[in-house]
Amino acid sequence: MPTAAQLSGSRAELDARRLLQEAGLSYVAANVRYKVGELDLVMTDGPALVFIEVRTRWSRGFGGAAASIDHRKRSRMQRAASRYLLEHFAQTAWPECRFDVVAFESGTPNWIKSAFDAK
Repeated sequence: MPTAAQLSGSRAELDARRLLQEAGLSYVAANVRYKVGELDLVMTDGPALVFIEVRTRWSRGFGGAAASIDHRKRSRMQRAASRYLLEHFAQTAWPECRFDVVAFESGTPNWIKSAFDAK
């Protein structure tokens, strides 16, 4: 049985997906898991492949939802994105990619495009 936090996270991911689809992005995948990390959402924005981290916090304490994505989380996302690209584009040119964040604070979404680069 999922915990309250897991249910809240699932709802936030669905809300983020709807928000991004309404903005013109196309859904590709959700909850893509590898040993090296997880991708909450994978979508396309025109020719670009977008890896999206969804975070939710009910308080801005400790910097809020977006600030909770530290260098370790970014590194895990980047490694997972590399695995995804190898798995799906190994024999072709890799598409343009970016990392976005949808941070929910007190239920209000904040979409941060190109939140960090793929270094």
